[in-house]
Amino acid sequence: MDSPISLDIDGALVAREIGLEVAEFRRLMDEGKIAVLCERGTGEDAGRYRASFYYGERRARLVVDSRGRPVSS
Repeated sequence: MDSPISLDIDGALVAREIGLEVAEFRRLMDEGKIAVLCERGTGEDAGRYRASFYYGERRARLVVDSRGRPVSS
């Protein structure tokens, strides 16, 4: 079984994609009102992760490297 990894993704990028101010995004994250799903790439996508952030009907989806930096998909 793979060990869990921790990605640090720039909250400003996510906030912009969801349409929130950064402070509001961080508050909602702290309150657990934004759901996050992170998927690990396999095969030719190994080393990449798809992070999806959900708030109500809004969604931000970013493909990032192992350091949390956005990459072209």
